[in-house]
Amino acid sequence: MKNNKGNFFEKASTKITNWTGSPVAFGIAFLVVVIWVITGPIFNYSDTWQLVINTGTTIITFLMVFLIQKSQNKDSKAIQLKLNELIAASRHASNRMVDIEDLTESELDVLHKYYQKLSDIAEADRDIHKSHSIDAAVKRHNLKAKLVPLEEKEKDAAKSQLDRDNNTDAKF
Repeated sequence: MKNNKGNFFEKASTKITNWTGSPVAFGIAFLVVVIWVITGPIFNYSDTWQLVINTGTTIITFLMVFLIQKSQNKDSKAIQLKLNELIAASRHASNRMVDIEDLTESELDVLHKYYQKLSDIAEADRDIHKSHSIDAAVKRHNLKAKLVPLEEKEKDAAKSQLDRDNNTDAKF
């Protein structure tokens, strides 16, 4: 499935970012800085001597930003596709999670609240081996609310919370 016909920029950015993250690249960069420092007294620490390192590092940094961003975008897309495949392959995973990276920040915050609730439920179970889905969490909460006798004030608070939760469920 691997396509050997990628565009030049993609191939070059992948190779360059892999190389620049290597110990050899770090060693070369370190050596350049050491040579620059050693030559300071030779050039009397002149403005030109300082300009050489400043200009060189600025140009390299400017170009590397684009190369690294290209590689990160590709890696991020690949990871998202792998996660989507795992979600699609698991009958217990919620298909609502596929392509959530396209949601707005506020929509992601709503999902975060769901998973925070899921975390709270799992924490209350005190069993790290249990797994819960959002739907199972809501059903379990509803069941617990019916089984546990509550004082009248607590019932009203629980009902209000359930109504809020059910209204939030409708958004998905």
